[in-house]
Amino acid sequence: MESGPAIFAATVFLLFGAALLAWTGARAPHGAPVAEGVRPVVAVPLALLAGGALLALGVWCLGRL
Repeated sequence: MESGPAIFAATVFLLFGAALLAWTGARAPHGAPVAEGVRPVVAVPLALLAGGALLALGVWCLGRL
Protein backbone atom coordinates (compact mmCIF):
# COMPACT_ATOMS: atom_id res chain seq x y z
CA MET A 1 0.00 0.00 0.00
CA GLU A 2 2.86 2.40 0.68
CA SER A 3 4.48 1.91 -2.70
CA GLY A 4 1.78 3.89 -4.52
CA PRO A 5 2.64 7.28 -3.00
CA ALA A 6 6.38 6.59 -3.39
CA ILE A 7 5.95 5.83 -7.09
CA PHE A 8 3.83 8.95 -7.55
CA ALA A 9 6.36 11.16 -5.74
CA ALA A 10 9.26 9.67 -7.69
CA THR A 11 7.44 10.25 -10.98
CA VAL A 12 6.73 13.88 -10.09
CA PHE A 13 10.34 14.52 -9.05
CA LEU A 14 11.76 12.82 -12.15
CA LEU A 15 9.44 14.60 -14.57
CA PHE A 16 9.93 18.03 -13.04
CA GLY A 17 13.70 17.58 -12.77
CA ALA A 18 13.96 16.46 -16.39
CA ALA A 19 11.73 19.32 -17.55
CA LEU A 20 13.80 21.87 -15.63
CA LEU A 21 17.03 20.54 -17.10
CA ALA A 22 15.53 20.52 -20.60
CA TRP A 23 14.26 24.09 -20.18
CA THR A 24 17.64 25.27 -18.97
CA GLY A 25 19.44 23.39 -21.71
CA ALA A 26 17.20 24.90 -24.37
CA ARG A 27 17.36 28.49 -23.12
CA ALA A 28 20.90 28.97 -21.83
CA PRO A 29 22.91 28.36 -25.05
CA HIS A 30 20.90 31.03 -26.88
CA GLY A 31 21.37 33.60 -24.15
CA ALA A 32 17.64 33.62 -23.44
CA PRO A 33 16.64 34.17 -19.82
CA VAL A 34 16.12 31.01 -17.82
CA ALA A 35 14.15 32.80 -15.09
CA GLU A 36 12.52 36.16 -15.49
CA GLY A 37 14.27 38.97 -13.66
CA VAL A 38 17.30 36.87 -12.66
CA ARG A 39 20.76 37.22 -14.19
CA PRO A 40 21.79 34.19 -16.27
CA VAL A 41 25.01 33.91 -14.25
CA VAL A 42 22.89 33.08 -11.21
CA ALA A 43 19.87 31.41 -12.81
CA VAL A 44 21.63 28.75 -14.91
CA PRO A 45 23.69 27.15 -12.11
CA LEU A 46 20.74 27.24 -9.72
CA ALA A 47 18.43 25.65 -12.28
CA LEU A 48 21.00 22.95 -13.07
CA LEU A 49 21.54 22.27 -9.38
CA ALA A 50 17.80 22.10 -8.68
CA GLY A 51 17.16 19.86 -11.69
CA GLY A 52 19.94 17.48 -10.68
CA ALA A 53 18.71 17.41 -7.10
CA LEU A 54 15.16 16.60 -8.22
CA LEU A 55 16.41 13.77 -10.42
CA ALA A 56 18.47 12.40 -7.54
CA LEU A 57 15.47 12.65 -5.22
CA GLY A 58 13.29 10.79 -7.73
CA VAL A 59 15.85 8.01 -8.06
CA TRP A 60 16.13 7.85 -4.28
CA CYS A 61 12.35 7.49 -3.96
CA LEU A 62 12.35 4.63 -6.45
CA GLY A 63 15.28 3.01 -4.64
CA ARG A 64 13.28 2.96 -1.39
CA LEU A 65 10.69 0.61 -2.86
